[in-house]
Amino acid sequence: MNKLSVVIPVYNEKETIKEILNRVRAVNLDKEIIIVDDFSTDGTRDILKELALKGEEKVFFHEKNMGKGAALRTGFEHVTGDYVIVQDADLEYNPEDYHKLLGPVLEGKTEVVYGSRFIGGHKSMSFHHWLGNKFLTFMTNILYNATISDMETCYKLFKTEVIEGIAIKSNRFNFEPEITAKILKQGIRIYEVPISYAGREFSEGKKITWIDGFSALWTLIKFKFKD
Repeated sequence: MNKLSVVIPVYNEKETIKEILNRVRAVNLDKEIIIVDDFSTDGTRDILKELALKGEEKVFFHEKNMGKGAALRTGFEHVTGDYVIVQDADLEYNPEDYHKLLGPVLEGKTEVVYGSRFIGGHKSMSFHHWLGNKFLTFMTNILYNATISDMETCYKLFKTEVIEGIAIKSNRFNFEPEITAKILKQGIRIYEVPISYAGREFSEGKKITWIDGFSALWTLIKFKFKD
């Protein structure tokens, strides 16, 4: 029986953490849930400490804020499943899509699957967010001879041996371009499936900014020429 490891990086998500965990738990799959709190300061940490006492999920705590990439690096170290998926702690992505993402790897078509927000039904995101995503994906395709539609998607699913073979150096949101660059440089073609998406605005807690976009572009260029 194949097991899925769900790695959830968390930072200041007290309004959504309980609901997203309920949604992940409800997915009918053999799975483990790995939560990494990146030094939340809004009360999320207290919720997760209570959760850790129950022992149903693996919960880890950073002693300082380091970023999404660092939280994922911590989570990946504790994976025991056959496959790994990244799950943000907000409610933008729907865990019911796990079955869609697992399909191509279980059928032996690929080792890596991305859930694309641009080839399925989704809540409209802001124009600037859409443009930034499209530009970074376009640059990814040029630099790495690919044809993906959504490089920045949260929903990235890997065979565990793929992620174990990649050293992640990025600490913040530039995890997305780094992992994509290193997968494509290995000659692994990324399979995409359509997912549902309910984007939130900055007023609702969205954290990524235009500064992260510049960082992502530099990351794509940097890892084209180095490991």
